[in-house]
Amino acid sequence: MLKLYHLPISFNSRRVWVALLEKGLEFELIELTLGGDQLTPEFLALNPFHHIPVLVDEDFSVFESLAILDYLEAKYPNPSLLPTEPQDLAIVRMVELVTVNEFLPATTPLTRKAFGFGEISDEQQQKSVDKIETVLTLFEQWLGESSYFIGETLTLADIVAGTAIPLASMLGISLDKYPRITAWIQRLMSRESWSSTEPQPEQIEEFKATMKKMMAKQS
Repeated sequence: MLKLYHLPISFNSRRVWVALLEKGLEFELIELTLGGDQLTPEFLALNPFHHIPVLVDEDFSVFESLAILDYLEAKYPNPSLLPTEPQDLAIVRMVELVTVNEFLPATTPLTRKAFGFGEISDEQQQKSVDKIETVLTLFEQWLGESSYFIGETLTLADIVAGTAIPLASMLGISLDKYPRITAWIQRLMSRESWSSTEPQPEQIEEFKATMKKMMAKQS
């Protein structure tokens, strides 16, 4: 059976969790904490960089969430979460990489401030907001009048972006200017794979408390 080592609060973990549910695969969910679970010899044998998540398929382990998604798609192709048309496939990859390389890094300073992990300058805050709004404007354009990024079919683009983009409104960035994104998020939230993997308030508070303790030890 597939095993997913994950952290409920992690965007990287959740996108894999959602994909497993959308594909209807049987798997064991192994929840880790940031208190040191990822540093045990057993886990380091699966991923020497101690990052979460890790997928174990019998005697083969896969880390890096985008690699895990590709592995699942290649080994368990039905139902498919990737299009076959070249332009559509390019859009999926661009959405994935823009989310991971542009959107999420831009949210990091705002998240640190919102969670009370430190202050940021007005210049840094504006820079983050500008980058996030650039991503939102692009995604609004790419969604067009479709239900999902690729027409009426859910793909990895929706899974990767959809588990991350709602963070913008949590950080105080209004989505009023992005009606297509707003409708898309509501559409995703109506899916069982989203509602069942949504981080709970107590998990968020536990994460904040753990991070504050870890940062206090480092200071």
